[in-house]
Amino acid sequence: MASEKQLPWGYRWRSSRTFIISTIIIALFAETFLYGFVVPILSFMLESRLKMDPSKTQRMTTAVLTVHGFVSLIFAPVIAHFADKTPNRKAPLLIALAGCVAGTLLVASTFSIKALFVGRILQAVAGSATWIIGFATLTDNVDLDHMGKAMGTAMAFVTAGQLSGPIVAGALLEWVGYWPTWSAPLLVLCLDIIARRLMIERRELPLDDRPRSPKLAAPHDPEESERAPLLPSTPTNESPDYNAVPTEAEQVGPSRSFYRIMIGDIGVVASVANTLIFATLISAFDATLPLHLRDTFHWNTLSVGMIFLSLQVPSMCLGPLVGWLRDRAGARWPVTIGWALSAPLLWLLGVPGEKMFPWASPETNGEAIFITGLVTIGIVFTLIRGAGTMQLVAATKDMEAKNPKIFGEFGGSSRVSSLAEVAFSLGSMLGPLISGTLSETVGYFYMNLVMGAICLPVALSCFLFFTV
Repeated sequence: MASEKQLPWGYRWRSSRTFIISTIIIALFAETFLYGFVVPILSFMLESRLKMDPSKTQRMTTAVLTVHGFVSLIFAPVIAHFADKTPNRKAPLLIALAGCVAGTLLVASTFSIKALFVGRILQAVAGSATWIIGFATLTDNVDLDHMGKAMGTAMAFVTAGQLSGPIVAGALLEWVGYWPTWSAPLLVLCLDIIARRLMIERRELPLDDRPRSPKLAAPHDPEESERAPLLPSTPTNESPDYNAVPTEAEQVGPSRSFYRIMIGDIGVVASVANTLIFATLISAFDATLPLHLRDTFHWNTLSVGMIFLSLQVPSMCLGPLVGWLRDRAGARWPVTIGWALSAPLLWLLGVPGEKMFPWASPETNGEAIFITGLVTIGIVFTLIRGAGTMQLVAATKDMEAKNPKIFGEFGGSSRVSSLAEVAFSLGSMLGPLISGTLSETVGYFYMNLVMGAICLPVALSCFLFFTV
């Protein structure tokens, strides 16, 4: 075994499971912070900096937000394919971070429409890589019995990014002006850079520097038992032989396409649908809420940024608690209830300002009804957020338990994450497209009515096919 002198500085804590998970959570927070940051100030960027006709703002807002999901949808499988073929995930994370910095600078500059779109494309590719590799690293370092709490905590920080991005952008634009506003995302990126540079994956070290047996591993790294593989490849009543050479049968890779295997599982299909529709709803809020609030209640960018508090704070506060509940009681019933309640709540959200409901006009009870509905939706969404990914991970681990080599030498964690990322990206693309089109053609109320109706079949699929 290698001596301590051969190990990098701070190896014990830099390679610990706690630090790795914390680094991934910071990366996910940064990605969602940057995505949401532009939402409340996008109309200002288009109308004030690019001198666009206000009548075209909704259409261009939809396009700018949709391109993020479209690009992620295309690149996610490619990123996952190569990520599962490399044993070191730190390098791809750093490359993604460089792309994110470049994209953010282009978006902030707003030299032209082309620069804005190129910046969003770079952010989309980098964000997709962060989600895929980040969640793959997360699932590799967390036992399935604690996956609910880990996902709940990660989703709480993801929600914090979605929440703080629009609020910080709206507040800073009002208080300090356009360019100082962009100091916030640059600060977040600096923290992300530091964390990703410090992180050490155990796979980064040569094989000779790694413990070869449990007896040798214990004094070298007390946390080794915590980072051990979640699914043992040998029967539990036998001692594993770490030096054994795999047989020819064990070396055989997957015989079928990864995506064909996954889509053949009905639980996986239900989890993908859960993620897709949830992303559609979230991105629909981003695309339509700012303009609807400005036109209906005449709110400024600060007020629009603050309203996202009522949508996101419940998820941020209750995320770990819901994760604990999933670990104890499963995700099936909570997510089913969440989807069933979302349908009437989305209808209620479209009522204020609609002429057929004079009791909910902006001059009477409209604002109170809208804020109350949005807070309740935020609470209900906590039951939904992350449930699809949890079901997806559980189904994958069950497949790998039956056939450890089913997804190749390094497993399929990145491709599993890409499946969730593709679903989320497709939803992020469809959300602004559907909601923006419906809002322009039939109005905000009927747009919400359609979104609410979509929730009901999703609730049924979760009840029937979720196994966790």
